[in-house]
Amino acid sequence: MPVPVPSAAVSVRRAVETAVAELARAGVTDPQTDAELLLAHVLQRSRGEVQAAAVRGDALENGQADAFAALTGRRAAREPLQHLTGRAPFRHLELRVGPGVFVPRPETEMVAQLAIDRLRAAASPAPIAVDLGTGSGAIALSLATEVPYAQVHAAENSADAFIWATENFAEVGAGNARLAFVDLAAAFGELDGTVTVLVSNPPYVPDAAVPRDPEVRLFDPPAALYGGEDGLDVVRTLSTVGLRLLHPGGMIVIEHADVQGEAVRHLLAADGWLGAATHRDLTLRDRATTALRPAGDQSSPIE
Repeated sequence: MPVPVPSAAVSVRRAVETAVAELARAGVTDPQTDAELLLAHVLQRSRGEVQAAAVRGDALENGQADAFAALTGRRAAREPLQHLTGRAPFRHLELRVGPGVFVPRPETEMVAQLAIDRLRAAASPAPIAVDLGTGSGAIALSLATEVPYAQVHAAENSADAFIWATENFAEVGAGNARLAFVDLAAAFGELDGTVTVLVSNPPYVPDAAVPRDPEVRLFDPPAALYGGEDGLDVVRTLSTVGLRLLHPGGMIVIEHADVQGEAVRHLLAADGWLGAATHRDLTLRDRATTALRPAGDQSSPIE
């Protein structure tokens, strides 16, 4: 009579194949990647090591198969992968994330790049950057680590998100980055007229819109998603705050939805900003709009 094979002896290859099938049925966009990353998390190895183990015919042991199956079930219920692993990659960083904080997206990496490029082009030996609504700290910490001679100030007013940002600032340990618990509308008055770059990934989903992806709709904090009737309420605030914070020639960088570029350009131009331009991400979708602060007293919008 054959001896039953314990669940701990399931091969890595078979476990991954089973997970991929389950995630595909659930509508996960890239089930192969997610399955391998979940198993890498369980095994405390890299994704490449998981792939190598599958080729070698390695087996799971010590309850690893059960732990992997449990995580796969949660991912199939569309709980974000980053919540399950507790980590989200962003540029060269790996950030702590979880419930209560917006998970940074790959498309936001180009938003950070626009701000980084402007900082690097600045004539000042110590340019100042401000990230308003920093969330996990992804943009601010990218600026601070990739432009180490810049001074970076980040603001967040969600208590849950601030906890995650605090952990990330401590872990990255960038001495040129400062995190403050403050509403973005009133942030950093002591910096008025001195900032080279203001960057933000604000909430920009219209209140009546329903995000398509369950990961967004069910798990991202609403305060990080919804921006009023047209989605641009916080963008209007950023425009006003930017005129206060930036020095003449300083740049504002605002992420937005791919259909909002024209509206954001018009909003900024109406407030007196110069050279408003919308930039595409790697998927060729409009992703961010930049503009320059003009010279003169721009503490309030131009009439």
